[in-house]
Amino acid sequence: MKSTTRGTLAAVLTCVAAAAGAAAATPAAAIATVPVPVPLNGVEKSLNVELPEIGGQIPLPMPGAPEGPRYVEGRLIPERVIPQLPVGAGLPGADVRAPVPEILGNGFNHVGLDAPASDLRTLGPGVALDAPLTAPNPENFGLPDPKLPQAGVLTPVLQTVPGAGLGLGQGL
Repeated sequence: MKSTTRGTLAAVLTCVAAAAGAAAATPAAAIATVPVPVPLNGVEKSLNVELPEIGGQIPLPMPGAPEGPRYVEGRLIPERVIPQLPVGAGLPGADVRAPVPEILGNGFNHVGLDAPASDLRTLGPGVALDAPLTAPNPENFGLPDPKLPQAGVLTPVLQTVPGAGLGLGQGL
């Protein structure tokens, strides 16, 4: 095989590997949303006025796999009897552009609000229990010792970082 053929083949394989890596990384980072446009064109034409352009995004919740129970030495019941259910989604987004008449000219300016959909990570509540007995005690002929029972509720978790931008600009 010629060196130019090998070089071309190496370049093609590198590009394919980079494209496959980018394609694999994109769905994990992207939020699954459904765009929701608000059609106001008919009202604009019937009233002969400039109306705001409104659109939004509604996120799709994606349930995850719950983290299973963890066995801890010295406990008869696993650490998380009822695990927390993770749900990944996003906060809804909005894009609004409203016309503002220009005082010194004939054109329209606009006020725009852009609040993109942002990631939202949640964990439902869970339960942690422990039995009123200890593990078998070799000093007590293999019988468990009594102890106080334990019960706890794992609090729900909500994590997000919303953002928005407000600005003025030319045109609509």
